[in-house]
Amino acid sequence: MPKQGYHHGDLRRALVDAALMLIEKQGPQGFNLSDAAKSAGVTPAAVYRHFGGRDDLIAECARQGFEIFADLMDHAYNGGKPSALSAFEATGRAYLAFARKFPGHYMAMFESGISLNTNPDLARASERARQVFSRAAEKLSQHIPADKRPPAAMFSAHIWAMSHGVVELFTRGKPGARAPFPPEELLEAGIGIYLRGLGLVPPDE
Repeated sequence: MPKQGYHHGDLRRALVDAALMLIEKQGPQGFNLSDAAKSAGVTPAAVYRHFGGRDDLIAECARQGFEIFADLMDHAYNGGKPSALSAFEATGRAYLAFARKFPGHYMAMFESGISLNTNPDLARASERARQVFSRAAEKLSQHIPADKRPPAAMFSAHIWAMSHGVVELFTRGKPGARAPFPPEELLEAGIGIYLRGLGLVPPDE
């Protein structure tokens, strides 16, 4: 039976969807362009109408992931939380939720080895996601005098790393089912301890 062709942009979307499925099942390094083309129902040559190679296809998966990621974290932060601390913690929980719901995108973003500077669109998307954490950190530190205030970029990077660690150790795959505590509780406690140690939230908050 002949393969059905794709028209008006559908092929690009189909290739991204196929790549995300393969990444989720086989890892970012576990497939090639021929595999993606086969999954999308087209010839390998058709892939090059939209992507320069496998890395270009994965970079697009990562770009879309960072856009979704930033949207989720931005919504979490601006969701009417009663305090700067609870809003900041909400961004961490959004990180965990993203990794669970979009594993293919997550792996393309963080496990593919693709440079964030591969193309301008990917760089902008990743920077937008980073800025959500940075804005949250700046808001949280406003009560500390400027000359004693830790750099927002520093502690927002630490919280990003903490969130990423909880995802890797206790959320993704079978080991996550054996976490000593729910991942959300682990992250919330870790954020609270860290921020209080820096004096970024009052002890009684």
